[in-house]
Amino acid sequence: MTDEQAGFGAAAGELCTASAEETKRFGSVLAAALRPGDLVALNGELGAGKTCLVQGIADGLGVNDVVNSPTFMLLNIFAGRHAAGGELNVYHFDLYRLASCDELEDIGAVEFFHDPQGVCLVEWAERMPEMLPPARWEVQLEYGAGAADRTIRWRRPATGKTHRRKTE
Repeated sequence: MTDEQAGFGAAAGELCTASAEETKRFGSVLAAALRPGDLVALNGELGAGKTCLVQGIADGLGVNDVVNSPTFMLLNIFAGRHAAGGELNVYHFDLYRLASCDELEDIGAVEFFHDPQGVCLVEWAERMPEMLPPARWEVQLEYGAGAADRTIRWRRPATGKTHRRKTE
């Protein structure tokens, strides 16, 4: 699957996958479209494939570590590489267990969200959208007809850069 096949040239798209491996492959292709400073907000029901997609993105970003959901740790940090070949921090958040925005602030998430040398992958982003930069990738995963089928809808940021640090 290429960027063109996935439709990343458009502002939004939809793709159906029939297996966890296809979902991971889509993640790897999505990774090629990501740039340092990007944030990907991943939404979907429990078991819809968010972590599976993150594993594909991480693989596409050159992460060599095992990627699992950071449900109990809230954040995993990996070393990766962006498409141009430079070093890249990959921040994998899971907001499922957080009860408030204060908890997200306490772990310094806002700083990570604005790291110009990183890519943030945020599972359960719908729990605290007000904490995320407004210019971000949005990815929705839904169950399909078969047990392994998934529908993935995505929308890329309207601007070339996803993050601009707020000035006060």
